[in-house]
Amino acid sequence: MGKIVKLLDCTLRDGGYVNDWEFGHDVITSTYKRLESAGVEFIEVGFLDDRRIQDNNRTINPSTEAFDDIFLNVDKGTSIPIAMIDFGTCGIENIGLCENSFIDGIRIIFKKEKIGQALPFCKKIKEKGYKLFIQAVSITDYSDAEMLDYIREINEVGPDTFSIVDTYGLLDRRKLSSYFYLMDRNLNPNIAIGYHGHNNFQLAFSNSTSFLAFDTKRTLIVDSTVYGMGKSAGNCASELISLHMNEKYEKHYDINQYLEILDTDLMSIYMKNYWGYKYNYYISAMQNCHPNYVNYLLDKKTLSISEVNGLLSNIPYEYKLRYDEKIIFNLYFNYQSKMINDDHDIDRLREALTGNNILVLGLGLTLNKDATALHRFIDDKACKVISLNSKLDEYKCNFIFMSNAKRYRKLVDGNCKNLPDLILTSNINIIDLEPNYTINYESLVGYNSHKNDNSLLLCLALLIRIGVKRVYLAGVDGFTLSGDDYYEDKYHFSGNEQYRVKNNESISEGIKELSKNIECVFLTKSIYEG
Repeated sequence: MGKIVKLLDCTLRDGGYVNDWEFGHDVITSTYKRLESAGVEFIEVGFLDDRRIQDNNRTINPSTEAFDDIFLNVDKGTSIPIAMIDFGTCGIENIGLCENSFIDGIRIIFKKEKIGQALPFCKKIKEKGYKLFIQAVSITDYSDAEMLDYIREINEVGPDTFSIVDTYGLLDRRKLSSYFYLMDRNLNPNIAIGYHGHNNFQLAFSNSTSFLAFDTKRTLIVDSTVYGMGKSAGNCASELISLHMNEKYEKHYDINQYLEILDTDLMSIYMKNYWGYKYNYYISAMQNCHPNYVNYLLDKKTLSISEVNGLLSNIPYEYKLRYDEKIIFNLYFNYQSKMINDDHDIDRLREALTGNNILVLGLGLTLNKDATALHRFIDDKACKVISLNSKLDEYKCNFIFMSNAKRYRKLVDGNCKNLPDLILTSNINIIDLEPNYTINYESLVGYNSHKNDNSLLLCLALLIRIGVKRVYLAGVDGFTLSGDDYYEDKYHFSGNEQYRVKNNESISEGIKELSKNIECVFLTKSIYEG
């Protein structure tokens, strides 16, 4: 028998990473019906995860019985509904017999260090009557020898399908071909081979077409999601790969059904929660590392991209695809901590600031809203004004305090004429603009127990070092959920909602801690006040 190609749509499962699997009951059932009408052979309906409570509006639920409730009035039709288990998150007691369930197949994911524990669990799934799909996640983490050992164990279990999972979007056609033919030549002939790609390098579709074109006599199953909805950089789009399969393999998928799903239900989610190719996932693929490392460094908002790439290159090989926050924290902190003797510059700043009223200006919207009052305050109090990480032409600033390499590069690229005195922390690599003062970065970070290197906290730590007892603050508004935080758009560096909330909490804790040593008087509205 010749090669058979089939499609597995995982919109309701992989797409759920975008919206915490909360599609709504009507969307869940209508999506299944439309995918079945489109002729999709396998439809992944969600995750089995017993850490979650039953929720008919979500496609992540604790048991097969919960999914039975969701699809109670749905005819599964000619499609095969399947669910996924991330090994260790759902006990076998939560999996009913297949003959009593809406679900006909279960996919199991686990990394190579869990093979010995996971394969006996896979056998139990098969014993319950389900079609068994085993997913080789993080495929690029396997050497050829390790994959051959794995395949021998797979043959003993006898799943229906064994899948290549390009978790971090690292494969090109040559690498994909290498893994495929290793499997094809060594797997039992009745085991289908699957492929699940991600779009970090924009190769999910092209790799999927290459996968389908491989010369083999076994069944091939390619994964996709409508409009590429999914984790990280997204997936191969169902509407694209189906069109290709219709043209090249005489399939008859109804493309209109995907477009109905997209137009009716998914576009509203997409507008709120973008998925698809992003430069942070490109960087993670380029560096062959877990995307959380990239996100950690980018969320700092302090490093240039070249510095980010340099740090990622220093992650030990054995940790590259296994995210460890301690590893990246230490790399980041050690990189920033360039020890210098700053005693002379500290003495000079102490002489310049002692006995003066000191005002520190952030970049918040209140600099516009309260400009008149602030200008009056500066004049009346004869303030020494320090701006954070920027040149503020609208205010009479005496100093710029700069601890952020990205802001420094932006300043260098802009107008460097008539600058106030520049205070740089030692973590910044000097390019063309020499500072008037250089302060030891590590000495300032140590002033807050969380070692948060937000510029406001570092500036407050500097003022404590030189003996200042009171500081006035303005324009340090805090991050809003909308992200509309800066008095000029050109200063916009803030990250996603999760980043902004987390940063607010950390900065608030830091100010509270530092306030034991310096009185902070807020002149403009701030979420950090009190």
